[in-house]
Amino acid sequence: MKKLRKGQRGFSLLELIIVIALTGIVTAAITMTVFQVFNMNTRTSNRMTAVAQVQNAGKIVSEDILEAQSLAPGGCTNCVVSMNWTEVVGNQTAHQIKYTLVDKTLKREDVGLNYTTIVAEYITSASFAPVQSCSFPGCGAYNFTVTATVGKESETRVYEVKPRPGS
Repeated sequence: MKKLRKGQRGFSLLELIIVIALTGIVTAAITMTVFQVFNMNTRTSNRMTAVAQVQNAGKIVSEDILEAQSLAPGGCTNCVVSMNWTEVVGNQTAHQIKYTLVDKTLKREDVGLNYTTIVAEYITSASFAPVQSCSFPGCGAYNFTVTATVGKESETRVYEVKPRPGS
């Protein structure tokens, strides 16, 4: 190791402490910024997942409601809505659709064809109710309200759907 010559001086203890403190402050600021960016990315991702799940549920339920010849809000045990229609393509096919919400998963069960599909996940609530009622068939409208929650982010949408005339 080199010895200091006369007149040469090293850093004092106070100068070293100041440099270490400034380095710590800069490092803390950079670390906080990085954590905020990661946190914002997670929140944005959760929000987009919730929106996509709600939109998917609304699209599929709306399409089925437009096909339905009869609707029964909560017309079955543990279900949000049930509906029926007969499809005439080649052979006549009867559909009885039931939407159920189980463990934050909205499921679509086609009783006639005996299969179940997952419509949307992270669904915390789903409801189906008439908006307007009238005296003749086919003139009413229905609200399908669905809420998805992913992490701390939540999205609720209300879809107003009118069944096909004559249903």
